[in-house]
Amino acid sequence: MGLSPSSWWLSAVMLVNRMGTMVLPFMTLYMTESRGVSIGKAGFVMTMFGLGAICGAFIGGKLTDKFGFYYVQLFSLFGGGVMFLVLSQVQDYNMILLTTFMLSFVNEAFRPANASAIAHFSKESNRTRSFSLNRLAINLGWAVGGTVGGFVASKSYYLLFWIDGLTNISAAVLLWLLLAPSKNKESAKKPEVYTGPVKTAYQDKPYLIFIVLTTLFAICFFQTFTTIPLYFKKELLMRENQIGIVMALNGLMIGILEMVIVHRLERKGGLLSNIMWGTLLVALSFMALNVLPGMFSLSLIFIVMLTIGEMIGMPFMNTYWIDRANNSNRGQYAALFTMSWAVAQVIGPGLGALIAQYGGFDMLWWVISGLCLVAIAGYRWLQVRTGSR
Repeated sequence: MGLSPSSWWLSAVMLVNRMGTMVLPFMTLYMTESRGVSIGKAGFVMTMFGLGAICGAFIGGKLTDKFGFYYVQLFSLFGGGVMFLVLSQVQDYNMILLTTFMLSFVNEAFRPANASAIAHFSKESNRTRSFSLNRLAINLGWAVGGTVGGFVASKSYYLLFWIDGLTNISAAVLLWLLLAPSKNKESAKKPEVYTGPVKTAYQDKPYLIFIVLTTLFAICFFQTFTTIPLYFKKELLMRENQIGIVMALNGLMIGILEMVIVHRLERKGGLLSNIMWGTLLVALSFMALNVLPGMFSLSLIFIVMLTIGEMIGMPFMNTYWIDRANNSNRGQYAALFTMSWAVAQVIGPGLGALIAQYGGFDMLWWVISGLCLVAIAGYRWLQVRTGSR
């Protein structure tokens, strides 16, 4: 595929890290089933995770531009692993909120550093594929973590935190072994100094509009990890292990199909066009929950449609921001992109949980579908206004 060895090593680190992703998909179930709190309170825990992610992404982007992507990733992986272990021991609801914020702050500082590393190890001609390889590692890990996590959750929610924490720490060790600047020439290599006019990401108006639209999309997409598991359990009467299997299907499909799809789409259409088609399929997947019959079969239809939309749209969201950045401000652009998803984590879980609690799941899925359509209209306006490729 023409990707650098370091791109593959970075994806290997991500694979190890994401194989332990078990806490986030089951956090709302953990809070409602094990801690006995309401759906609204469980959603607020996820909101605190989002607040920590916003702060972590902002600081992580600044630290990446100042100290480099390697050191920020190393600290974030190790520190995040320790915080997962700490959170497993917290009993009080208010302390769970505080610890969740701290965990997310440390853990999510990883994302802008990781995105900058992918850009550093790739070329313009294979950048989308480099991001797709990273997503492939994420989703293969997610497939393993989701499947195993469903069975683990059916036995013990506490064990989820320990697996997540220890895989984080293992990924930090692997990063040090494979990509430490003292051991890897590509990590030590300094990027070419950018000599053109420098504009900060915060002055790039089209990009700021793109960030707002992506936040709308992410609010919808994050329902997959918060209200969707509750819907599967309470409305479709699925067991935890069945939920884990359906969630794992998302990762398996991406692992098998995304690189092929991206390779084909790179050569035709435009970035925003692909993003719009992907967002449309995500909207249709949520609509299907209201208009199609079925229980376990409905969950499969939903996850297949959503995953196809994800594969078509999300890799090109990464390419959009990296195309607008340069070596001097890449951390800023990566931070804003990460923050858009973090803001969605603040708004999405709480909003989704409240709508589900007071208006029902049917109303929630119509609202989510509508937000996706608004995002599509915005992407189209941005495409016409900027003449984007």
